[in-house]
Amino acid sequence: MRVPFVDLKAQGGELLEEFDAAFHSVVGRAAYTLGPEVAGFEAAFAALCGCERAIGVSSGTDALKLAYLAAGVRAGDEVVLPVNTFIATAEAVSHIGAKPVFVDCLPQTANIDPAKIEAACTDLTRAIVPVHLYGQPADMDPILAFAADREIAVIEDACQAHGAAYRGRPTGSMGAAAAFSFYPGKNLGALGDGGAVTTNDPRIADEVALLRNHGQSDKYTHAVIGYCDRLHNLQAAFLSVKLPHLAAANAARREAAAHYDRLFAQIPGVRPIGRRDDVEHVYHLYVVEVEDRDSARSALDAAGVESGIHYPVPLHLTPAYRSLGYGPGDFPVAERMAGRILSLPMHPYLTPEQIEYVAEVLASAVA
Repeated sequence: MRVPFVDLKAQGGELLEEFDAAFHSVVGRAAYTLGPEVAGFEAAFAALCGCERAIGVSSGTDALKLAYLAAGVRAGDEVVLPVNTFIATAEAVSHIGAKPVFVDCLPQTANIDPAKIEAACTDLTRAIVPVHLYGQPADMDPILAFAADREIAVIEDACQAHGAAYRGRPTGSMGAAAAFSFYPGKNLGALGDGGAVTTNDPRIADEVALLRNHGQSDKYTHAVIGYCDRLHNLQAAFLSVKLPHLAAANAARREAAAHYDRLFAQIPGVRPIGRRDDVEHVYHLYVVEVEDRDSARSALDAAGVESGIHYPVPLHLTPAYRSLGYGPGDFPVAERMAGRILSLPMHPYLTPEQIEYVAEVLASAVA
């Protein structure tokens, strides 16, 4: 049996007629940049996130960059973020001349450890970036309380958490701003790159909208030096087709995860990453820990089961950030997990038979 890691073709086939209509609508009007499709999607996505504003941009990385800038982060400042995340979280900090400062994660959930944030902060700290890793919201209340006391901005990296919630509050609604990615493999993915910044702060919203479009306050009136970071009308149209299906797709992911959980509860040697009881997890990824990860992954591959590792190298050990001066042993929880984590197939179209097959193969591999 072949079990794909993701199945973008299945959803593409289901929505092909709607995609086709959206395509012809945009092309027929030759309306490609910052048109009604972008405005319509922004309003709908803001409503999903419980926010006043959503500003469509060109990618999740650019969403992070623009959110940092709009929140006041400048060259020479420091931004605190988890060491076990995709490089874009830190990369966007570096792009604006600021310095990423890393924090270890919790062994249960792999999300940032709130108790270790204070020690990472200095007088130069301008933002804290909790990443809602794998689709599970970070523990936001202690982070928000600490940041408010220090007057530090909290920027949510919600690039893996479309439609998730923490204690009843949607991801994207809790910090000063939040960044989302619409990369095709995300829970809400475009047919190419895309992203959005969400916020309840009108000043931040206006600044992101200004920065994404060459700093233009009006045609050829450039109030600030900006970027070409716009969400294209065509991608916004495709996202508007997919958005009404997000809740059902997330529910299917949770059902698949629950099936995995039931099976792995009976299999020694496989520990799923823990889920908090006070969150609504959307399972962008389903991740387990196993002792001999590379051997287990080879067994899955031989049996036709695709898998991944998110992420194999903590950022402090990647060559790109060697200059920050961290070394092995500085973040022991993340380093240990990096050698054990394994991402299993997770998408809304997984069948019970596929899930059971994955569990059977993995059980045999770790036995």
